[in-house]
Amino acid sequence: MSSLDIFTGETIGTAVLILLGGGVCAAVTLKSSKARNAGWLAITFGWGFAVLTGAYISAPLSGAHLNPAVTLGLAIEGGTEWGDVPLYFASQMLGAVIGAGLVWVTYMGQFTAHLTDPEIVGDKKGHEGMVDKAAAPDAGPVLGVFSTGPEIRNTVQNMLTEIIATAVLVLAILTQGLNGDGNGLGILGVLVTSFVVVGLGLSLGGPTGYAINPARDLGPRIAHFFLPLPNKGGSDWGYAWIPVAGPLIGAALAGGLYKIAFV
Repeated sequence: MSSLDIFTGETIGTAVLILLGGGVCAAVTLKSSKARNAGWLAITFGWGFAVLTGAYISAPLSGAHLNPAVTLGLAIEGGTEWGDVPLYFASQMLGAVIGAGLVWVTYMGQFTAHLTDPEIVGDKKGHEGMVDKAAAPDAGPVLGVFSTGPEIRNTVQNMLTEIIATAVLVLAILTQGLNGDGNGLGILGVLVTSFVVVGLGLSLGGPTGYAINPARDLGPRIAHFFLPLPNKGGSDWGYAWIPVAGPLIGAALAGGLYKIAFV
């Protein structure tokens, strides 16, 4: 893979991942959306299909990492060169910011209606639905469309949840999903990984919203901070380090376990 292939594949693939994943969160959350209150099942399957679509698009170019945790796990496993890791990380972050911006463009009218409704902006916990009950005083009413947050704020539990969920994801990719070169997802591996993401959402997503991907959480959180959304509230930077550190730790553990147990 050339540097251009990695940059193009990861930027486009991650942008599509966030567009569709953030899009389902917007659809379930925002006023005047036909899918409002569709619930957690819609979100988990929406994110699973988002992974499926983004990964199939990017796999021929970059191996469809779409996730710094996956890149780290593959580097530890040996399929990805350590020298390529910074480019993967930067491309994934850029794609995540772009994808979040596209969610805003797609739902612009719904964001405005939601954030100018006194019933919404008067309650910093936001919509009582399935996306963001995270809500600390500094978490805005639509932050859950862009990034994750815990139902119960407990640093140790929240960190452990992200570590465990990401370790399962990365271990599944390493054991079931790699292409012939071992440096990214194969055709069947994309499908397997998408089902794993759905399963993680259903089984382990309840406590924190299962970021399991630093770029998926941090990129859209940055977009939320800069987007011109009325009455949007805070971006909850006090929590933002957990969905970055937790997945990276989980990926490192999964990569180490893979080398010990499966190689």
